[in-house]
Amino acid sequence: MTDRLTAREIVALVADDATFAELPDPVREPTGSATSAGPTEPTEPTGSAPDGPLGWPGYDAARARAAERTGERESVVCGTALVEGVRAVLIAFEFGFLGGSLGERTGDRLVSAYAHARAHRLPVVPLVATGGSRMQEGMLALTQLQRVARESVLTREAGLPQIAVVRDPTTGGGWATLGAGADVVLALPGAQVGFAGSRVRPADADPAAYTAEAQAAAGAVDAVVPPEELRGTLGRWLRLLTRPSTTPAAPPKPLGAGTGADTGAGTGPAPGPAGLPATGWDAVLRARSPERPRAGAYLDAYFTHRVAIDGDRCGGTDPQGMLCGFGDHEGRTVAYAAQTGTATRPAGYRTAARLIRLADRLGIPVLTLVDTPGAANDAEAERQGAGAAIADLFAAVAAARTPVTTLVVGEGGSGGALALAAPGNTWATPDSYFSVIAPELAAAILKRPPHEVESTADQLRVRPQDLVDLGVVRGVVGTRDHTRDDG
Repeated sequence: MTDRLTAREIVALVADDATFAELPDPVREPTGSATSAGPTEPTEPTGSAPDGPLGWPGYDAARARAAERTGERESVVCGTALVEGVRAVLIAFEFGFLGGSLGERTGDRLVSAYAHARAHRLPVVPLVATGGSRMQEGMLALTQLQRVARESVLTREAGLPQIAVVRDPTTGGGWATLGAGADVVLALPGAQVGFAGSRVRPADADPAAYTAEAQAAAGAVDAVVPPEELRGTLGRWLRLLTRPSTTPAAPPKPLGAGTGADTGAGTGPAPGPAGLPATGWDAVLRARSPERPRAGAYLDAYFTHRVAIDGDRCGGTDPQGMLCGFGDHEGRTVAYAAQTGTATRPAGYRTAARLIRLADRLGIPVLTLVDTPGAANDAEAERQGAGAAIADLFAAVAAARTPVTTLVVGEGGSGGALALAAPGNTWATPDSYFSVIAPELAAAILKRPPHEVESTADQLRVRPQDLVDLGVVRGVVGTRDHTRDDG
């Protein structure tokens, strides 16, 4: 368990000095509706029945004690502030006020905060610490989750990012809406995070499963961030996610064989004209070389700095097979989804689809790097829904309105690679290949002897220059003579 910061303390931790301006309380009408026409006096809102809507004995007294103890009138504090120079709406939960629980008045404040964000085109940063819905208000408290979900959807449709910071504890409906429902989820170390709170989960449940670290491992949290790094991390995310652009990302420059880069890849087959592979099998060997640059090298060369999203929000991650996030390239934001040269797992495809849809909503161009021998084909991958995950990524790329640029940097193995490729805007490096199937597998299916694998690679026309001739890719980066006329 981490130290539990108050709402004002967490705001002070993330906001630039003297920039936080609290939003006025919305006015609750006798009918139960709420408006945000202006500030109210620090008294009970109009229309509040004694001891709340259920007449829960002692509820008014409990609220009064919570207010005296915390100095707050509700369980959330909402306002605007600069976070490393980027203005955002901050929603800070006060756990000391009835466990940070959500009631009708909490819902009013949340609705007003989201509406303010949309009206002023500001990102939303929920700083969550809550035990869930307020029992003393019964189902009227629980239905606040529907109001919050609606506001989140409207904000998403407006193209505004939502970056949540989950604190200790974040459980119940607060986790299932403001937390897990955000575009990006950061967590403080050691925080209790989960739908089931400590008093309602099974007695034999492993408490380690309900932590920020466990949620990160399960793909529900993008990063666990120490408090002293939180403002800087939030600032980077906010800057990157609030810079839309309609210009496609330029394909990265090649780093491997035939480009003059000292990568060691020249130990493979001798390059052909313009540094290109002479045969199909040469292309395969060069793409499979362990010394060829992988995704990390390309991303480091392309971006000044970058931040990563991690996880498919369905219980899985693929950190060894797919790298996703947003980075700064020549002063503007580009999203990226990059295969790393291994067989891509279902969670990797789902994470990439999540990245592309988020970038599309925010109007941020996407760069994808293709490099995989193919999709993982073991039994566990099938149980995890490999086919459905690949289909979802195909759909995300096909539906994207934001421009997507693809560079094949190594192996392009069948549909597991093609799912990440942009139709009409895919490029290749001199040490890459793309094939409907691996040459060895093609030979096996055709019942050819092993010595015919190399000639089969030639027949498949997998070389980057072949792909240009076939119209599959627009050009080979780093060469002058292998680009389609329409490129």
